[in-house]
Amino acid sequence: MKITAIKQQVKRSDRYSIYIDEKYVCSFSENELLRLGLRIGLELSSDDLTNLKDNSARDKAYYRSLDLLSRRLRSEWEMRDYLKRKEYTQEIIDSVLERLQERGYINDRVFAERWIENRHLLKPSSKRRLRQELQQKHIATSVIDEVLSADEADEREVLRQLIERKRHRYPDKLKFMQYLARQGYRYDDIKAELEADSGG
Repeated sequence: MKITAIKQQVKRSDRYSIYIDEKYVCSFSENELLRLGLRIGLELSSDDLTNLKDNSARDKAYYRSLDLLSRRLRSEWEMRDYLKRKEYTQEIIDSVLERLQERGYINDRVFAERWIENRHLLKPSSKRRLRQELQQKHIATSVIDEVLSADEADEREVLRQLIERKRHRYPDKLKFMQYLARQGYRYDDIKAELEADSGG
């Protein structure tokens, strides 16, 4: 068997199609193509072909993961779940995650810190709510405890800002209190802030 052509893909210019004995077999990123030393005329054994296909699947999974991460950071569990849904083997998933972690692209502590920073900027939330959200991303309890302890946001101030922003939507005080409770704030804090907001 011999590599008879290596063609840049039209829809994905960052990937190259490999043809063996004139038939398409798999594709690689430019980096992986160079790393493996693939070239036209290279003779391959059956074992070489198997390894080539395995490397191609691993390469594709890795770059799919990078594409997903370019939209926002992901927790390790989110990335593992994504690759499972793409039906990659456990071996490939573990290999890709290890590579992403080595390069610092997957780090649950950094993910949790960024998640909290984002929430403060875009959608201020109680620490209880933030804890629930991070638990849903399968962040370790010890990591959640650490990042929430380090968070210097004043929860009562965040609650005051939320009341200021949302009170026009909730003329009914009881429904407003229920809404605020669903955001993870303590009943005593809600009651105190609403009384202060209405002048006692």
